[in-house]
Amino acid sequence: MKSIVTCLTGCGLIVLFAAFKIQPGSPIRFENRQAQSGVRFTLQNGTNSDKPIVDSVLGGVAVIDYDKDGFLDLFFTNGASLPGMSKDGATFQNRLYHNNHDGTFTDVTQQAGVAGAGYGMGVAIGDCDNDGYPDIFVAGVNRNQLFHNNHDGTFSDVTDKAGVSGLVKGKKVWSVGAAWLDYDNDGLLDLFVSNYIDWTPETNRVCGGAGRRLSCSPVLYPGTANTLYHNSGDGTFTDVSEAMGISKLVGKGMGLAVADYDNDGFPDVFVANDNERNFLFHNLAGRRFEEVGLNAGVAYTEDGVPASSMGVDFRDINNDGRPDLVLTALAGEVFSVRLNAGGGLFDDYSYQSGIGMAAVSMSGWSVGAYDFDNDGRKDLFLTNSHVSENVHAFSHLYYKQHNAVFHNRGNAKFENLSASSGLTDAAPLAHRGSAFGDLNNDGGIDVIVSAIGDPAEILYNDSPGRGHWIILDLEGTKSNRDGIGTRVKLTSSSKQVQYNHATTSVGYVSSSDRRVHFGLGTDTLVQEIDLYWPSGRRQVIHNIPADQIIKVKEQ
Repeated sequence: MKSIVTCLTGCGLIVLFAAFKIQPGSPIRFENRQAQSGVRFTLQNGTNSDKPIVDSVLGGVAVIDYDKDGFLDLFFTNGASLPGMSKDGATFQNRLYHNNHDGTFTDVTQQAGVAGAGYGMGVAIGDCDNDGYPDIFVAGVNRNQLFHNNHDGTFSDVTDKAGVSGLVKGKKVWSVGAAWLDYDNDGLLDLFVSNYIDWTPETNRVCGGAGRRLSCSPVLYPGTANTLYHNSGDGTFTDVSEAMGISKLVGKGMGLAVADYDNDGFPDVFVANDNERNFLFHNLAGRRFEEVGLNAGVAYTEDGVPASSMGVDFRDINNDGRPDLVLTALAGEVFSVRLNAGGGLFDDYSYQSGIGMAAVSMSGWSVGAYDFDNDGRKDLFLTNSHVSENVHAFSHLYYKQHNAVFHNRGNAKFENLSASSGLTDAAPLAHRGSAFGDLNNDGGIDVIVSAIGDPAEILYNDSPGRGHWIILDLEGTKSNRDGIGTRVKLTSSSKQVQYNHATTSVGYVSSSDRRVHFGLGTDTLVQEIDLYWPSGRRQVIHNIPADQIIKVKEQ
């Protein structure tokens, strides 16, 4: 079939970039340009002297091109005052920043109408009505919100009409994260929401002595089931959690990620549970989900115990065509790397990968698997901080920590490059959520990180000697408009084969760029791009020059 491919950026640079060779495996570096960016957001948790558990779990971040100008804008969820959980004053508002295309951003929260209400947690970006403009879902404590994009720079709160406020059988639940996915491949994005624990200000437990309070363990609270909403196509959603086999599993859901791990054409969902076994929901052709985490080998650590699983990315890190899992955990636990062995099984590769031992002193929240130096292999970025700000009073651990980056040397073996990456140059922070995307359209994946009590980090990818690249901006016609769920196989001119897929659900309760990025190393030409759309259609395009963003429309 004839493919529609449009060059969006970088067309005039192709000859320039092709004039010299860039060696792969160059150092990875980031520069925090928050000071000059105009982004003044600080994550506020509204904590009080009792340190309630709610004050440590927030912090979702999103990149969103809300005005369709080709540049990624920024959205931050925010907390509220405690114990009332209301946004008392501007410091607790969510924030939307418009990308001015020159490295600066403008706060447009008020005119956009997305300041929000209640205690916000996570965020998911997706075009839920296929009108070509991304919408915003915010997960929160006993209150979720869905903001519809009005195409004019403003949003409308359509939560009640859509039926996604978070009520489960008449009871409010604490939602932490969410993901857009088309689980039945009907061309409409559905919504999966991860729910945490059964907690209220009235049932809050207090841990630690006066002046040295700790965030209490989630084991002191009952867990809750997750929620799956089916998109009805008329602006409303139906809770199908029970019918689809989701609500029968009770956990303590935090980060979640979506990938078709068995390549059967239907997206599956992984939920990282806090001190409970993790869930892997296998999609049975859009008719039902079965939870297979234990049999697949991803429910527990290699010691057979649950971990404080928080962030997760579900992506192919060894280029064998099968999505793998990378999970964060608390210090003293193992950051888990599970390689997809096929046949519904995953192998524990945590220590062999080089991550397990290197990260043992880190407490990780978010994680993203992206090719930061564009050498054709996905690297790992970790956002770190302990849960409790007073942890130092009881152990050798520290609350505020540096972020970390691990370079993929091939075959999912990683090297810790944090010390030379620029990430340790500044003071450590109480990092939480992170979003990944190319903010300035230069082919390098940048990172935006929230931090409790400190300005967000706007980390531009400043890696010297980055390789060539290509970014696919997908548009579904028979599939959902965002192309979410599309699986992509890329073959470069040197016959290097890579795999990726379109998703916004990455890391910890955050939402990353839906566009699909590939690093190409020294190759200046993509020989073939093979796309498997959620509709079941296959599309192949050939001979695409490197160093550009291309728009690919489903045919």
